Amino acid sequence: MNPVISDTIERMDKSIEAFRHEISKIRTGKATTALLDGIKVDYYGTLTPLSQVGNVSVLDVHTLSITPWDRSQVSNIEKAILASNLGFNPGNDGTNIRVPIPPLNEERRREYVKLVKKFGEDAKIAIRNIRRDANDHLKKLEKDKELSEDLRHDAEDEVQELTNEHTKKIDELIKHKEDEIMEV
Repeated sequence: MNPVISDTIERMDKSIEAFRHEISKIRTGKATTALLDGIKVDYYGTLTPLSQVGNVSVLDVHTLSITPWDRSQVSNIEKAILASNLGFNPGNDGTNIRVPIPPLNEERRREYVKLVKKFGEDAKIAIRNIRRDANDHLKKLEKDKELSEDLRHDAEDEVQELTNEHTKKIDELIKHKEDEIMEV
């Protein structure tokens, strides 16, 4: 029974981490390096993540800075940022690239909140699927006479508690990100 519970905890925690990572990419009107995580740069014929061709840092609340390790890549990095369709307009001084983060309008903020809620619902579905898998595994153990009916019921109750805890964490993350997005 314990391996089933520990596996369930591990898988549910991974679902929450995946959700956290997903929503970290959503703009809040504030500059974070995660905004540029998905950008790939044509680095000598190979599509390479931006973080591997230069140092990405936050200059201030509304500006990101990229310092390429190879100065000849400045124009390729700018092209990649423009091609990403994130709505950023980078500028360079020959060695560094500055990416101003434009403020979000009300409509765009609401779209981002909907997106966060959609990701949250997907994460909750993943948590419920993990619960179902754990319960199926427990029933199989009972059928194979490796677990008594009482122990299976206790374990299912524990799995349900874990599901409730993890769903609550997702709700808290959604609320926090929603507040962050709607903050002007």
